[in-house]
Amino acid sequence: MLRFFVASLLIAGGLVACAPAQQGASRMVTVTPMLIKVSESAARGGTVMIQGRYLGGPSAGKVRLGATEQGEGGYVFPPSAVRSWTDTQIVLTVPTDAPVGGSWLFVEVGAMRSTGLMFSVKQ
Repeated sequence: MLRFFVASLLIAGGLVACAPAQQGASRMVTVTPMLIKVSESAARGGTVMIQGRYLGGPSAGKVRLGATEQGEGGYVFPPSAVRSWTDTQIVLTVPTDAPVGGSWLFVEVGAMRSTGLMFSVKQ
């Protein structure tokens, strides 16, 4: 019985350690945002849907397009491009000044950068 109790505490403690931490009214991200899927290429003025995990929210996050494979540089979508943003999905309008062509897309939440996915802006 004691072994079961100790094992249960260890598992519960591990699960709590994996959950994103919260601090007051603002969220502090402690896990790496992960992109799962991005919609097909879109033209300027079109819609982009990004699906993932731990995507935070528009006040703490930004979407970067045209970055290197490591997520450096590129074009940051302005806050006005955001239609909706939840912890698992972001819907954006491609701005008229977004770079045309294929490149890497990343989401940054606080100081954490997501995994990257390829995305193209059509002319």
